Amino acid sequence: MSAVVATWTVAAPAATADDMRSHQWYLDAMKADEMWKVATGKGITVAVIDTGVDGSLPELRGKVLPGRNVDTGGPGRIVDDSDRHGTNMALAIAGTGADGGVKGIAPGATILPVKVGDAWQSGSKTKFDGIRYAVDNGARVINISLGGDANAERTAEWRETVDYALKKGALIFAGSGNEGIGDPMYPASIPGVIAVGALDPNGKVAKFSNYGSHLALAAPGVKIPGRCLTDKNEDCFGDGTSQATAIASGTAALIWSAHPDWTGNQVLRVMMETAGHDGPVPSKYIGYGTVRPAQVLLEGKGNPGDPDVNPLLAARGVSTTPTSKASEPSQTSPSPENTGASGSDQAKDNGRAAESDEGGFPLWAIAASAVAVVAVIGLVVAAGVRRRASTDA
Repeated sequence: MSAVVATWTVAAPAATADDMRSHQWYLDAMKADEMWKVATGKGITVAVIDTGVDGSLPELRGKVLPGRNVDTGGPGRIVDDSDRHGTNMALAIAGTGADGGVKGIAPGATILPVKVGDAWQSGSKTKFDGIRYAVDNGARVINISLGGDANAERTAEWRETVDYALKKGALIFAGSGNEGIGDPMYPASIPGVIAVGALDPNGKVAKFSNYGSHLALAAPGVKIPGRCLTDKNEDCFGDGTSQATAIASGTAALIWSAHPDWTGNQVLRVMMETAGHDGPVPSKYIGYGTVRPAQVLLEGKGNPGDPDVNPLLAARGVSTTPTSKASEPSQTSPSPENTGASGSDQAKDNGRAAESDEGGFPLWAIAASAVAVVAVIGLVVAAGVRRRASTDA
């Protein structure tokens, strides 16, 4: 299977760049405009471990750190993102919306690009080195919209790398996969990694979204705008757990920027407690539910709890060592506005329908109150995806 896990499934060109914000349905559903008055992600560095990031785009200008190209072993050519996958993830996370372009869920966050390219699939240690590089250079949130088949020979290296990042205080988000199956993949299946599933505009689990006991959270992953592969100045829509992962990562950055003294464990705990769901948790389709940062930023919900206990690992009965707070970002991006988001949905195991606890997507946009979920999760995280679902953008 391809190591290309993050799927930027281009559906069709969007109308025009000057009205892209009107196509970002999930921002409205998550009450983004209101949340951005509280927090924008400013002060938080999100590492995008992917195909590179083109920081020359209007929405990313001044927001992208130099980063590193672990594919070639040097710092250069990060902007040469011929696949445009990493760039689109960065847009979904921290795009400013400049010149009518894409607005990220955390427009004030800083992006640290770590280009892995073909190295992701290779037997080299570059992917592991990339994650270590990210946390050593101030990334509090690590977005991995990539993945591949689980390989027992690599399990020890994955566990060591994830453990290293957790001890540094970082949060790692990874796509669950785009095959619509329950087979585990790396890195989403590694304990401690936050596996993310995808939802459509109706608040239902996307048919392509992989599932299983490893799922931790879900986020919007259908009809997400970005730049086309053929023309970086043209906008397209994409589908995939890659996009869902980017939005979940941006959500963490948003909450963390509002509570800079929290540890990653506390940020994750409130994300889990305030996740939208309808039924028993965790669900094999959306884990603890849909990310709803508005519950935290606008309603003040979620108990951060013990700063040294990882809620996912604790629920699984895995012993954890106290994690230190991540180092401060080496650089802060110019913060445009504030970011916030919130949607509530839960997948029903029989029909894969993620109903929000307000009654479905229409109430998502209203974003009423929700029942807080006690955060404890069994995580055998599976399926880190990044399969091309069609044409990459």
